[in-house]
Amino acid sequence: MKGWRAPRETVVLITGCSSGIGLGLAVRLASDLSRRFKVYATMRDLAKKERLLASVRGCHAGTLEILQLDVTDPLSLAAAAQQVLEQHVDVLVCNAGVGLMGPLETCSHQAMKTIFDVNVFGTIGTIQAFLPGMKRRKAGKIIVSSSVGALQGIPFNAVYCASKFAVEGLCESLAVTLQQFNVHVTLIECGPVNTSFLANLQSTAAEGSALQGLDPQTRALYSQYLQHCQSLFHDVAQDTEEVLQVFLEAICAPCPPLRSFTTQFFMPLARLKLTSPDGSEYVRAMHKFVFSAGEAQVKQPPHCP
Repeated sequence: MKGWRAPRETVVLITGCSSGIGLGLAVRLASDLSRRFKVYATMRDLAKKERLLASVRGCHAGTLEILQLDVTDPLSLAAAAQQVLEQHVDVLVCNAGVGLMGPLETCSHQAMKTIFDVNVFGTIGTIQAFLPGMKRRKAGKIIVSSSVGALQGIPFNAVYCASKFAVEGLCESLAVTLQQFNVHVTLIECGPVNTSFLANLQSTAAEGSALQGLDPQTRALYSQYLQHCQSLFHDVAQDTEEVLQVFLEAICAPCPPLRSFTTQFFMPLARLKLTSPDGSEYVRAMHKFVFSAGEAQVKQPPHCP
């Protein structure tokens, strides 16, 4: 028909695509049978792109481009933005992130700096690079990989939780002002996921000198926590595909919410922060959930009264 134009594909840029959720999401979108998406899959180290290419199995002609992007490097961010056609991004998925686990006394300054450089300043820099175009077009979605550790303090994850709490504040603040520009901000609140994130976690080795210098009670609590963590991933970790569905719903929804949860398992603990604003009930409940001895499997978090 004269004058008819095919609807433009949705342009999605994703950070942290060398593994896990980022890789899985890039594959799902680029392999969409209706070819609704043009995906810019980015990663810090392009040497790791072969896994992504193998996963799409040639079903990505014209729907996938892989770009180098280090979210902690402003020059890398600017270069990646220039490679996106017309600098037009409909959906920005800020997925790059790292973790840090261990007693606070054992966390080095450099390790803590890396966590904030990637999780906080990396997210801010990525949004800064693509937000102006969204505001000019009065359209866009910013989707951020978040965590239950962004909503509640988790023992021996103090620095990681601090970084994710910061991202929650960032996104909540942005969501209010960006309503004026028809730009939607969504935090995907993930629990444990069967990805390489746990294996890649920066953690203090149990036999490390820093741990050996700790008081015996803290070492014992950390040992208990590691057992709890392993049981948690074994018993309640979600498959990547289950989590990806929540991302897809946010990408396709006309007006996605500020927060989308991939699991309800931790909601009773989260609700305690609202029903008991002084925090005492939450502290007691989380301590019991993690450190109660004599249970062979992960307990259901306590329900708020």
